[in-house]
Amino acid sequence: MMPDLFDSFPLRKARVHEACGAGATGFAAIAAARAASDVLWIHETWRPEVLNPVGLSAFCDPAKLLVAQVNNQLEALGVAEETLRDGAIPLVVIELSQPLSLTAGRRLQLAAKDGGTTGLCLISEEMGSNAAETRWRCAPVFDAQDSTLMAWEIIKNKAGTLGIWHVRWDRTSRRLDVVSPVGERPGSARASG
Repeated sequence: MMPDLFDSFPLRKARVHEACGAGATGFAAIAAARAASDVLWIHETWRPEVLNPVGLSAFCDPAKLLVAQVNNQLEALGVAEETLRDGAIPLVVIELSQPLSLTAGRRLQLAAKDGGTTGLCLISEEMGSNAAETRWRCAPVFDAQDSTLMAWEIIKNKAGTLGIWHVRWDRTSRRLDVVSPVGERPGSARASG
């Protein structure tokens, strides 16, 4: 039996989690929407992609999104640790460019616990930290009728089971829906054949 997505999402508070894959930014945007409060997004200035808060307006109020531009990962970790420990901002998203050491990962976990806040590290597939509470692999799913589909797979979970879900973000209601995989929906070629 497949575990319930909502046993693991929204992300557990007072912990630091990881997301990887082509849909990791969308995962973070939905986590920000679920936080329904201020979010700090930490971004290294040398990276070619730039976060546009207005681009996330389908998920959350851009006025509640604070973007911290830092020079390197060391600065990113320092800002994240202090913000997590402070507890004033309930969600801190950190774009990481290098793997975390176990010590750095533990420092973030302790800071999140102290502040009662949630951290989310956006990482490359091979960069997972042993200190992460959960790790999610997120990818878009092709469907000619719906461009909002994503596959979320929890590939590490210290507090529960692993699983994979197909999800859709409903812009109008600002709600996350779990949906059947494309080939298993009524009217699809595989379901009817």
